[in-house]
Amino acid sequence: MEKKPHFVRRDFPPREVSSVPLALLLGAILLLNALLYLYLSKFYGSPGRAGTDPGVCSFGYFKLGAGKNCSPWLTCEGINREVRKLKCVGEGAVKKVFLSEWKENKVVLSQLTNSELKEDFLHGLKMLKALQSKHVVRLLGYCEQQFTILTEYHPLGSLRGLNETLHIPRYKGMNTWHRRLMLAIDYVSIIRYLHDSPLGTLVMCDSNDLDKVLSQYLLTSDFHILVNDLDALPLVNRSAGRLVKCGHRELRGEFVAPEQRWPYGDEVPFEDALMPPYDEKTDIWKIPDVSNFFLGHVEGSDIVRLHLFDIHAACKKEDPAERPSAQEVLDTYKRVLTLLIREAAMPGTREML
Repeated sequence: MEKKPHFVRRDFPPREVSSVPLALLLGAILLLNALLYLYLSKFYGSPGRAGTDPGVCSFGYFKLGAGKNCSPWLTCEGINREVRKLKCVGEGAVKKVFLSEWKENKVVLSQLTNSELKEDFLHGLKMLKALQSKHVVRLLGYCEQQFTILTEYHPLGSLRGLNETLHIPRYKGMNTWHRRLMLAIDYVSIIRYLHDSPLGTLVMCDSNDLDKVLSQYLLTSDFHILVNDLDALPLVNRSAGRLVKCGHRELRGEFVAPEQRWPYGDEVPFEDALMPPYDEKTDIWKIPDVSNFFLGHVEGSDIVRLHLFDIHAACKKEDPAERPSAQEVLDTYKRVLTLLIREAAMPGTREML
């Protein structure tokens, strides 16, 4: 009888994974982290640089465009002699805004229109002078006697036109989750700066609805955000027991924070003297709604929202004391941006490790 072949099962030792590809992968990750650090540092800097002058000029001086020399803020005489109005480009309750020209540079001239609101106008000027930084529109001059302020011109205008701008062919490349998240980071950076400003903790009171918020900020040509309107910026001073109220009228709607709404129900008529004051955490309540506008509905924006879900839920806590600080929100936004850029650059990293 013919013998059947006898097969012996052998257990082969596990194949060793070469250490070379793994080392290359880890090196690539380290390099990517370094590049991300440099990239984010370039755009946002460190918290200690929040007050850096945008034009690298001393206080009371400015420079425009490619100019090398710093010029002193224009006075009444300089504005009257050297600035030429071109056309009216906007008008609000406090002031009228003119596109103007100074030494072949486009500038913005703002003039008081309602004498009853001159205190608001002068408060805005005081804030503009004291808060000059990379977060605030550049002041070029002013004339208190004529209630006139001169600032830098930004052709893309206020944030109300962001979506329209992103549909212009030359800017369509900016319409990504990445760029939109960076705008949200800019916005939160400004709130953080105001809450920890050289003057103390300031509250952005001109923010009773989304459209009003967006009108307070400008979009620069390199797609960053500057705060432009500082007329309603009261100071919180907890050590002195000073809180704030944003105006003297009743505020309604889900956009404003719960503590900004009349707490005594419809059966009690609103009375300003009975309205409790509040602090800067009203700004935190509004961050998720403003950021939701920034993120829009582009590819990837829902993934960003998912990563921001927990911090946004914390921002919407009914008790203001339980909401995070602007710094905590900013730190979370930056971590999410770093994480998502890393995953986009090396999508298979987690599986490979």
